[in-house]
Amino acid sequence: MPQIDESTRVREAISLDRPWVTVVWDDPVNLMSYVAYVFRSYFGVTAAEAERLMLQVHNNGRAIVATGDRESMERHVEAMHGYGLWATLDRAEE
Repeated sequence: MPQIDESTRVREAISLDRPWVTVVWDDPVNLMSYVAYVFRSYFGVTAAEAERLMLQVHNNGRAIVATGDRESMERHVEAMHGYGLWATLDRAEE
């Protein structure tokens, strides 16, 4: 049986603890006002926060709109698809 050194175990433990994120991507279809509306209505953020996230999507091509466990982020991605937004799931950056 191969030996696993302690540094490998530590990296694996850190990797397992790293949260997931929901990323919303820019698209040529949805109006900026609609994207802000989705963020307000689904995530319950303030109008100012929805505007900030929407501008991030518009100007940077993407925005991280939620962080948490994988199952919750999968639900958020599915919900964003239901609203017609392009969203994906990813691991949070270290």
